[in-house]
Amino acid sequence: MATERNIRTNFAFCPPEGDGGAWHATLDSLERALREAFPDPTIGHRRSGVHEMTVLDFEIELAPDVWLDGTAAITEPDHAYITLIDATADEAGAFAVWLRDSFAPAPDLVRFASSLAMANGEDTPSPLPTGGAQADISALLYRHLDAFDH
Repeated sequence: MATERNIRTNFAFCPPEGDGGAWHATLDSLERALREAFPDPTIGHRRSGVHEMTVLDFEIELAPDVWLDGTAAITEPDHAYITLIDATADEAGAFAVWLRDSFAPAPDLVRFASSLAMANGEDTPSPLPTGGAQADISALLYRHLDAFDH
């Protein structure tokens, strides 16, 4: 994975605006997908005091010795999000491609945002491109972070 600028922030992924149930997913289906895609993930369920719902916490190994932590909330039929915690653009890019190509039922159903952008006043998630390899998506996320890293 590249090491251009190692900015770490939280990245959030969600379905299209107005269609929070577009992934047709549950916490159980996300857990199964993570277990199938990544070797020996650590996965747990807990009650979120912030959102008053059950969330799924996970830690996955994206590449040898590259670990990624995240939290997901999916309540049918109208709400879903996955947040990656303290991730680089490369790490988030690898996860985003998996999410788009292997978990979401169609590639046009994933939007993203970052806590760096939100801290700078941008609270509208952007659509993830429907194509492109991990390097392309990581480059997009680097540009996204550069736009807000003042």
